[in-house]
Amino acid sequence: MAIKNFELTAIDAERYSKKGEGKKNVKINHNSSVTKIERIDDRTNSIDFRFTANYSGMGIIKIEGSFDHVGEYPNLAKKWRKENKTPNEVAKEIHSTIIKNCIPQSVVIAKDLRLPPPIPLPKVNVQKKGNETKPSKGGMEVA
Repeated sequence: MAIKNFELTAIDAERYSKKGEGKKNVKINHNSSVTKIERIDDRTNSIDFRFTANYSGMGIIKIEGSFDHVGEYPNLAKKWRKENKTPNEVAKEIHSTIIKNCIPQSVVIAKDLRLPPPIPLPKVNVQKKGNETKPSKGGMEVA
């Protein structure tokens, strides 16, 4: 599988609340969907998509675009038109591509609109000097 010619065609973003009216716990729902698949040749299909990050009444970011999916799926467009579905391995590739390309873009847009980033930020814990533990021997600690 290869992805070629990834491009964004539309970005629509809106913040519904005014400065200072923000909620403390905002639920952010992500959704990626395929809006159209067209066959280019025996190995290549053009995929149109829409990505949405919805900030539960606080705002919304919508991104639309397209890319070419190259792989061994000659009947992908036909199957999608007929059943509005793609094989699971292809769907995974398509939606991973959409998310990997749209999440970074939506982080920048969210910052401009003063919305929380649409990804969870890591939490940093700094211990006080009196509570220091043994130095780590490398590696990551997972709870």
